[in-house]
This record gives sequence, structure tokens and C-alpha cells, in this order.
Amino acid sequence: MPRLRLATRGSQQARTQAEAVAAALAVAAGCEAELVIVDTTGDRRQDVPLHVIGGQGIFVKEVQQAVLDGRADGAVHSAKDLPSTTHEALVIGAFTARRDPADALIGRSLGDLAPGATIATGSVRRRAQLAAARPDLTFVELRGNIATRLSKVPEGGAIVMAVAALQVLEMTERIDERLDPRQFVPAVGQGCVAVEIRADDTATAELLTAIDHATTRHEVEVERSFLAELGSGCSLPVGAHVSGHELHVFLAGHDDTAHERIALALDASDHERAREAAHHARRVVGW
Repeated sequence: MPRLRLATRGSQQARTQAEAVAAALAVAAGCEAELVIVDTTGDRRQDVPLHVIGGQGIFVKEVQQAVLDGRADGAVHSAKDLPSTTHEALVIGAFTARRDPADALIGRSLGDLAPGATIATGSVRRRAQLAAARPDLTFVELRGNIATRLSKVPEGGAIVMAVAALQVLEMTERIDERLDPRQFVPAVGQGCVAVEIRADDTATAELLTAIDHATTRHEVEVERSFLAELGSGCSLPVGAHVSGHELHVFLAGHDDTAHERIALALDASDHERAREAAHHARRVVGW
């Protein structure tokens, strides 16, 4: 029986995601996988906003290093944490079937929030989109694991979380409102788990084809084309989501005073359409 070592962060969500990848490989490829737990700076520094300590990539680089130095054969990531360009020595061997990509409010629905109510979120993208819909809202930072964040719902307010994170941990009963991803555009790759491997590791690449989901791969790669053209990461207010034959994108200016939301029909030139959307949105918000 083939064996793989899968590197992952140590949080409950990350471990559960990696365990799901291991279980899928056992069924689809007859492969036995063990987890290699990596302690990351992003997990240790819970006292500092993500955009301050590194933004996109803060949960990725140390897990990638376990693959680069041979401690693991693959690195399991939430695809939304991946920078828009892949490390030159690595490739994404599998994009697993996507869970629900939407964001959700925990504590109150948007319509039930009183004027001036507090929203807790560590995401500048979520803050910008909610502020565009409800300029009266007040925002505070939110960090920590799932349990910690769920314990920090402001009185009379709400926190924002990815539906997929709650699905992984079977906690969707906590959701007060699922936000429509066509209006509240998710992070690139949200809801998908990606597995990175060494570019020259053909044996592992062959095993991962058994769990690579073609539709999800196409959707996430188009979203990543949009992000790559902007040259930005999750520390900036950017969202992109492919739904059916449409690409929905969101981009806000650095001070959130200008924003643009676009829906584009996709065709055979999907990646080019994504790049065009990036150019248009950047012009509108003054990047």
C-alpha cells in the first residue's frame, strides 16, 4: 500500500481537513496517509491582525517548508490561504471538491443588526463588503481558532466566518445568516482544500489525481488568475468567486471609500476574462 506524509497546521480545522484528504486518498487511491503537524507563526501570533503579520501566506510558508525539506510529501492548505503564485519548486497536486464557499454571520442576521452594531472580523475584505451594505456598522478585529472566535460574538452584534469552516467541524447550526456569495464575494479559493507537492514528485502527483476535482480546479484557477493579475493577497479587500458560468469579483480601495463589484459571463477564455476584470476593478478604485 502506498504511503504519504501530509503536512498541516495544528488547528482543529486544519487537522480535520487533512484527515478528510487522508480518508479520501484511502478510498480513491488505496493510499495510507499520516499527518505531519506544523506549528505556524500565524497560529502562534493570535494577538496581531493577519494583515499586520503577513497577510496571505502567513499560514502557508512553514507548511510548505515541510514538503520542500522532505519531512512531508504534500502540504494540505485551505486554498484561500494560498498566495496567488505558487512556489517555484511546488505544484498544486489536487483541489478537492469545494464545500460551500459563502461567508456567514454568527450572532445576528444583517437585517437584525441595530444601527451601529458591532461586527467582529479579521478580514478587510469582509469588513469592506459589509460596510458597503451597512455603512453604520462598527468593526473590531477578531483572531483565534474556531472555538475562540465563536466565544467572541459582540453583544447585539455578530462575527463573520466561512461556512466551509463550520461545515468541516459540523457546527453549521451556529449560522444566523448565509451571505449570498454573489453580493458578498468570498475570498479566492474559499471552501476548497488544496494539496501542494514537489514539482518533480511524479509518484505523489499520480496518487493525488484520484482526489483532484476537475470543476473545483477550474473555478479556483480562474479566481487565482484574477488575484494574480492584481498582485495582491488576503491583506487587501479582494474577493473572487466562480459560480456556474459567472465570475463575481470585489475590490475596494485602500481606505474602503471606493469599491467595485463585477459579474462577468465566462467562456473559453476564462482566465483572460479574469485578468480583464482585475484591470477594470483596479482602475475604478484607484489602485
